[in-house]
Amino acid sequence: MATPALRALRSHYAKARLIGVMKPYVADVFAGGDWFDDVVFFNGGPWSQGVLAVARQLRQRHIDLVVLFANTFRSALTAWLGGCQRRIGYARYGRSLLLTEALQPVRDEFGQRKPSPVLDAYNLLAEKAGCPRPGYLMELFTTSADERAADQVWEQAHFEDYSEVVCLNPGAAFGAAKHWPSAYFADLARRLAGERGSGVLVLCGPNERQLARAIAKLADHPHVYALADLTAPTAPQGPPLSIGLTKACVRRADLLVTTDSGPRHFAAAFDRPVVTLFGPTHIEWTETYHPRAVHLQKRVECGPCQLRVCPLDHRCMLQLTPEEVYRAAEELLH
Repeated sequence: MATPALRALRSHYAKARLIGVMKPYVADVFAGGDWFDDVVFFNGGPWSQGVLAVARQLRQRHIDLVVLFANTFRSALTAWLGGCQRRIGYARYGRSLLLTEALQPVRDEFGQRKPSPVLDAYNLLAEKAGCPRPGYLMELFTTSADERAADQVWEQAHFEDYSEVVCLNPGAAFGAAKHWPSAYFADLARRLAGERGSGVLVLCGPNERQLARAIAKLADHPHVYALADLTAPTAPQGPPLSIGLTKACVRRADLLVTTDSGPRHFAAAFDRPVVTLFGPTHIEWTETYHPRAVHLQKRVECGPCQLRVCPLDHRCMLQLTPEEVYRAAEELLH
């Protein structure tokens, strides 16, 4: 969701040297693009050591301007200790004194933070830095290695023999409250494969292998595959699981059905149709304005609660039926 603002900064400061400060997994998302001339990794570890190590690198680079997409106190402190001359960010978590230009978050009439698109918030940071309005065109890229890995997956599953391929993304790092039941995903996969003749690929990260395998097993259909079974170490000739592979799979899919999680945004960035299943989270926070997106959410009296684990009966996700999701998928595939 930061890519429209990053593109605006890259264009507006065409003669500048742009440096990205990020965790390694974020660099994997950006891989293949041309946003940054250099990258500084924030590897975590002890709080003081991480901040001081990155601040030291920033001081060596004599930074004129830093745009803080992260809203943490740590990011603002790092920029301040790093001697960055202009420090633009949002006035949150007590960090206003560390910023030279502090933007106020959107609030309602009672002064509480109001759910509003993060995409808009990022774009306002770029405008504050002097850029024209960035717009809403999200973009990502794949590398040649990513595409070769996806080619291996497609060959093993014989997806070239299908008229359409649908990717399912059941994971949600935020917490269990975002999960749609595995049996529901399996039901959806079975219907897509059986009624439409789709090839179905259940995506997963390294920590979601068992989840993907369970869904494929429950679906019990020869056209439904778990990415975990087509990649190393399960498949000796298969590629390793990676963010790049997930990007490449989403880029070539005809549709993505996903929980409200990171890969959902890959679809918008590659202009692919996407059905997103929302439960405990506000749709407004992550609205992307993608014209080929359908958002499904059941309005329940206890939500959206923004909780990582449901303290009740998970009704917001259980009431969202495979039939409803299948109809939305068919509409987008048509």
